[in-house]
Formats: sequence, C-alpha cells, structure tokens
Amino acid sequence: MALDPERLLKLPPLETRHSFTTRDTILYALGVGADDLRFVYEKDLQALPTMAVVLAYPGFFWQDPAYGIDWKKILHGETSVELFATLPTQGDLHGRTTIDAIYDKGADKGAIVLSSRRIEDSSGTHLATVRNTLFLRGDGGFGGQSEGAPRPHPLPADRTPDHVVSLATTQNQALIYRLSGDYNPLHADPAVAQAAGFPRPILHGLCTYGVAGRAILAALCGNDPARLKRMDVRFSSPVFPGETIKVEIWREDGDRAAFRATAEERGIVVLNNGYAELAPS
Repeated sequence: MALDPERLLKLPPLETRHSFTTRDTILYALGVGADDLRFVYEKDLQALPTMAVVLAYPGFFWQDPAYGIDWKKILHGETSVELFATLPTQGDLHGRTTIDAIYDKGADKGAIVLSSRRIEDSSGTHLATVRNTLFLRGDGGFGGQSEGAPRPHPLPADRTPDHVVSLATTQNQALIYRLSGDYNPLHADPAVAQAAGFPRPILHGLCTYGVAGRAILAALCGNDPARLKRMDVRFSSPVFPGETIKVEIWREDGDRAAFRATAEERGIVVLNNGYAELAPS
C-alpha cells in the first residue's frame, strides 16, 4: 500500500495509556546522564522536563502496513516538547497522537510528516505536547503540497554563545537509556550498527536531546524543571556513547534561547537550530 496523505490525515488519534513509577523517572534521568540527587533519588524527586518524550509513547507504529510507509527509510528529523504543567514523577497518563501535516518534497527527496502527542494525567490535566518531524526518504512524489513546513529556529551568527556546557556520556549510556522504552538494536548490537553503516552502536537521538535539556536547565533555569516551558531541536548527526556533548547557548529576548550541540571530540554538530522557552525567573 502506497502512502495516501489524505487518508492518513483523517485517521483518528492513536490512544495510549501509560502507568509509570518513581523508578521509571529515576531510570530516565540516569539514561540521560543525570547525577543531581533531585532527579535520581526518591526523596523529593523531580522529573526532568525532557522525560515527556517517553511518556504515553505509542511505539513505532509506522511499521504497520496500513500506513503505507517505507518505514526502513524513515529518519527522525526534529522534536519539540511544550510543557503546560510540571511533569509528575509517577502516575497514570493518557496520550493522543495525531498526524498533523504531510509535505511532498519530490520523488528524489521524500516526504515530511508532522505528528503530535498530547499527554494528559488521570484528571485530564494537559501536561505536555510532544511534536515530531519525520523524513520519509522513500515516500516522496505523491503530488502533495511541498511548502508550509515549520522553519528551524535560526542561530545567532554575529556573536559568541552566552553559555557553553559540556556533558560527558558514558560507554554504556545507550544501554541504560534504552530501558526507558526504545529497544532499537541499533543502539546496542554492534552487528546491527555496522549493517546500518556505523562503526559501533550509536546513542539514541532523544538521549542526546535529554542531555542537551540538562545543559539548558543548568545554564538557564537554575536546575528548576518548572522553568523550562519548551525545547525544540533538529537532529543533525548521531553521538557515539562515551563522547562529550558540548551545548552552546545564546540568550534571546523574552525568556528565550537558541542553542546547538556538538560531539566535542569530533567537532560534529549533532543537534542544530535548538530553541528554548523559559518561565520568567
């Protein structure tokens, strides 16, 4: 079955239920390298805001033939988390995932799909919305609209960053992070990584996102998770476990910031066009 954008846009929301405990909250924090006790110790525990990416997660549903997608050629291009309340450290959650837009970049370039997941707690309180952009490299040329996708946030080109935070990852970082729900063997099995063209397993992109979130919290929020209200990134290149992630941050007007992240040892940009919104201090 070929990609049918009109049908996909009319699909009902994909509903998910998720029960999680303080153990899951601690495990996520350890998976993104946190060692601050407020995030990894049950006494007065707080949830990292970037944990929203694993909450009420519907799984990799694109493998279902009903979607008509060449799922083996999908690339995760961008992620945005918008927070409307402080994340709980345990509880029962409801997720509602929708396909919001599809853009045709041509048979040689593929298609772009925008999706979003609304996360609510058991009382119906809207906690967060997670938005993802996927590049469907094998599904372009269906004759749809090509323009209108959101543009990435520009980085300042005329000044040095206001903050630089370097955070190390460990050799087993991906093995810990995968326990939060993403069991893709690309991040654990050397044979699978080599078949995909990598010399060894790579770090999950959303793990790199979480490490960058820790840098934003430390530099701009005094490590107070309630102050981070939005965080967007574009994934540029993978990180190998054990590398150092250097996050460069530029303050902007109105409690906003731009940022990017680099694999410091290789000098390769791994997250680009980063954007953060903060609650007033």
